[in-house]
Amino acid sequence: MRIALGVEYQGAGFQGWQRQKRGRSVQQCVESALSKVADHEVETHCAGRTDAGVHARHQVVHFDTLASRTSRSWILGTNVNLPFDVNLLWAQEVRPNFHARYSAQARTYRYQIINRCVRSALWHQRATWCHQPLDADLMRQAGQALIGEHDFSSYRAQGCQSKSPVRRVTRLDVRREGEMLMIEICANAFLHHMVRNIAGVLMTIGRGERPLDWAGEILAQRNRTKGGVTAPPDGLYLLGVDYPDIWGLPDWRQSLDRLGPL
Repeated sequence: MRIALGVEYQGAGFQGWQRQKRGRSVQQCVESALSKVADHEVETHCAGRTDAGVHARHQVVHFDTLASRTSRSWILGTNVNLPFDVNLLWAQEVRPNFHARYSAQARTYRYQIINRCVRSALWHQRATWCHQPLDADLMRQAGQALIGEHDFSSYRAQGCQSKSPVRRVTRLDVRREGEMLMIEICANAFLHHMVRNIAGVLMTIGRGERPLDWAGEILAQRNRTKGGVTAPPDGLYLLGVDYPDIWGLPDWRQSLDRLGPL
């Protein structure tokens, strides 16, 4: 049978989602814990591979197994064998043609910035610190140039291995809650470092170092060397993944509402 999972993790202690020859990975931890419950080796597939230091509030994963377990057994048994910074949220059987990555319609990321003159001990490695004042309204206006289907070559990592640089951004919002400034982006898919590169450009505009139309100018260049700085990974979260209703997966937005703010 094929099982889908909701996974949350604090990415500061990992070299990213994907298994690594050296260093700790989320995938390795999840597979090791699942294998103990299944009593056989398990291989997982995720909706979106996150980089070193990047967090997830609702990553989606699937795996195939010969073991018959209840959803409760998969969740509790796996969590007992997981480290403190990774946790299963839910588990359910899905049809064999479900794929965590290829069945997804959209992904939503949030980039969090502590915007005050002194750093935060409580948000260390959980949000990026910017001591210069940021204009959230200016950043929101600048980001509207990125909405729609575009060639995002200027916003991809130079080592990005995706075959096509074209992505469709359906929403880009910037809002402030006290000292915390948040950038949320929803797209059908993302390129390597795409969100962090967008965040770096918007922060530069928000500090008043570049004009409002700079984000759009960079996009039109289709050249990463013309882009701005890549923002640190600390503040980046995979919030959730959207799937067609036919799969019957839990709504990640409801999960966030129950848990409350980060």
